[in-house]
Amino acid sequence: MTETRTFRWGIMATGRISRKFAADLKKHVPNAKLAAVGSRTHEAAGTFALEFGIPAHYGSYEEVAHDPNVDIVYIGTPNNLHYQNIKTCIDAGKAVLCEKPFTLNADQAQDLIDLAQRKNVFLMEAMWSRFLPAHQALAQLVKRGEIGEVRMIQASFGFRAQYDPTSRLFDPVLGGGGLLDVGVYTLAFATRYLGMPTHISGFADVGATGVDEQAGYILGYPSGAMAVLTCGVRTNMINEARIFGSKGRVRVHERFHDATQFTIEIDGDTQTHQYDTSAIGLHHQAIEVQRCLSEGLVQSPTMSHDDTLAIMRIMDSLRKQWKIRYPGE
Repeated sequence: MTETRTFRWGIMATGRISRKFAADLKKHVPNAKLAAVGSRTHEAAGTFALEFGIPAHYGSYEEVAHDPNVDIVYIGTPNNLHYQNIKTCIDAGKAVLCEKPFTLNADQAQDLIDLAQRKNVFLMEAMWSRFLPAHQALAQLVKRGEIGEVRMIQASFGFRAQYDPTSRLFDPVLGGGGLLDVGVYTLAFATRYLGMPTHISGFADVGATGVDEQAGYILGYPSGAMAVLTCGVRTNMINEARIFGSKGRVRVHERFHDATQFTIEIDGDTQTHQYDTSAIGLHHQAIEVQRCLSEGLVQSPTMSHDDTLAIMRIMDSLRKQWKIRYPGE
């Protein structure tokens, strides 16, 4: 493989996140081509294909995976479909970038990771925050020890959605709830700097449909470090994150999951770092997928299989405490 290779992308689903991804891919990813799109109906796929100039469109997700002109599949389907969609792509030998949450639970995630490794197929969760310039720069700053040892992390992500028991946010069949929708970002942020915790505890307000509508949870570590996190889909929160180190602290400005700036304070000296805002930001993860494929990798070191499993296991532990179980688990 060379840097001039064209990577042909297929897209499963035609909703809001898939539309944003397609727009960023088309405008900002070198050597990328939108080759196919699949939806539950030919009409939806055709409309999407017309909008983005995609040559092939299908009335099913499976046909995207089996299209010989597709190298990589981006999956933006509802949470409950991720497992089967990913499996279909891996079985077809297609590289996969799947939206968060990766699956409904850790057992599903482990099964797919094992399958991808057996078949030598690239697989990555689309945790796009990790690849944004602001987050990449912050990770390097912390790694260099500029704020010292990380002692505590705080992160909050919540919004007030209109209640609709049939929507993806509230329907347990679709894997609804705040934890899987936005809490996953707080966990991705915390585990990037602290890893897998040894202690997990939390409390959730479980709504009428049986999913978590808001929650608070604490991760504990042997060093004494901890992460204090909140999320919700019925509560407007301040969507920021903070890292407290032994020598300084960092504030990642609202909205932290797609941050364009953060402020670092050390010994009373404060400095704000600002980063590019010219695109949505979903293209950075696509560039990483293409880089990994060019180098023959089956996972990304920035969002590894172990990273995904850690997040899924924490969410499993919390849902077990809250007695939340999705149909089909």
